[in-house]
Amino acid sequence: MRRRFGSVRARATLGATLVVAVALLAAGAAVLLSLRSSLTDQAGGRAERTARAVAAQLAVGTPYADLSSMDDDERPVRIVDAVGRPVAAGEDLERIDTGGSDITVDDDADDPDDDSGDGLEPGEIDDETRFTDGSATVDGESADYRFASVGVRDPAKGLLTVHAGAPLEAEQSAVRTALTALLIGFPLLLAVVAGVTWLVTRRALRPVEGIRREMAAITASADLGRRVPEPDTHDEVARLARTTNETLAALETSVERQRRFVADASHELRSPIASLRTQLEVGAAHPGLLDVAGAVEDTVRLQRLAADLLLLARLDAGEGPVEGARVDLAALVRKEAAGRAGVRVDAEPVEVAGSRGQLGRVLANLLDNAQRHARSAVVVTVRREGARVLVGVADDGDGVPEADRERIFERFVRLDDARGRDDGGAGLGLAIARDVAVRHGGTLTVRGTPAGGALFELRLPVCQDPPTGVRAARGGVPRWA
Repeated sequence: MRRRFGSVRARATLGATLVVAVALLAAGAAVLLSLRSSLTDQAGGRAERTARAVAAQLAVGTPYADLSSMDDDERPVRIVDAVGRPVAAGEDLERIDTGGSDITVDDDADDPDDDSGDGLEPGEIDDETRFTDGSATVDGESADYRFASVGVRDPAKGLLTVHAGAPLEAEQSAVRTALTALLIGFPLLLAVVAGVTWLVTRRALRPVEGIRREMAAITASADLGRRVPEPDTHDEVARLARTTNETLAALETSVERQRRFVADASHELRSPIASLRTQLEVGAAHPGLLDVAGAVEDTVRLQRLAADLLLLARLDAGEGPVEGARVDLAALVRKEAAGRAGVRVDAEPVEVAGSRGQLGRVLANLLDNAQRHARSAVVVTVRREGARVLVGVADDGDGVPEADRERIFERFVRLDDARGRDDGGAGLGLAIARDVAVRHGGTLTVRGTPAGGALFELRLPVCQDPPTGVRAARGGVPRWA
């Protein structure tokens, strides 16, 4: 039971049923009150017409015995004088009970603001009609009535009050009938609402169940190539299915990339480790044949590869630049270019926000790549372009074919002329450079130069100082442009 009512379908059905039930109760109460008020007003209108008809006869001095409308059993009439004493009544009328609230024209005689009754001229009828609910006994039978009271001044008898009633039996019967219909109809209507909601939600949630089953199968099989079914609609469920498939595709790509990364890393590590082991084993057996320089070279290469793999792992884990750090890019470029043969620097001072170590690694990788492919010269430029700084590293080599200009930024990718161990490295430098650039809110692209070489362009947001007051409030922390 808990599981069934814990489902979205059950909760939706219960919620819809409760909302409709509250709405029906409110509507039913309003209908009953409106019906009762309308029927009561109709009874009051009938009673008022009878009272005024009798009052009109009294206004012209008609004797009590000659009054018409006095013997209508359905509309009992009683006439009282100024002090409330009955002076005439219908033939079969035995009693009128208004709950102690019989209204006569002198009930408010002590009210100085009430000029009704005493202000009437002989033969004049009061314009005001007063209504009250009560009961009357006519010919031995008691029933509820709506009474109307009208004042009139008889030319001979003085101030009189006519009480006329109209039965409320029809009103009460109609209200009871309506209440019975509501009590029978409401449960049936609620049952229909619950059933329709249950069926509609089942149909609406059927694709969700299909998505759930497929996701469970994918989890059990670990086959990220499978996709959940996408309904041919344009609703939230269809968007959920599409988003789920996009997530699965991204996850599949990420897992495949990780697998390739592990395989390539294992392959790249295997060569220097095997070479180093061979040299050490030869040196152990024949000390005179130990190639110390080669062992050191392999160790350095292994150390660099391990450092590259560690940096890529940190970048994949989401490591970004330290917030608030400022780096003088021109000074950093000159530092990385110092001591490199054939490298010329043309840089204007500009600061960026980010990690000095990571940005230095980017510049070093770009310079290493440029020197590896340059014939004679490498030119590094730093200039500001609006809210960004452009760092260009150009060489006079053969350039990068247009078809390979994006592929060279992939991990462990080396073009055919850079496959050698000594020349090409592990193919991680440019991948690291682009990842670091993206983490710093920038871009790294490559294009050709007019001379035919390659031009790598690194764009980063400039670190701009806020107004003095704002900077002081932030503790001197710069913001990214």
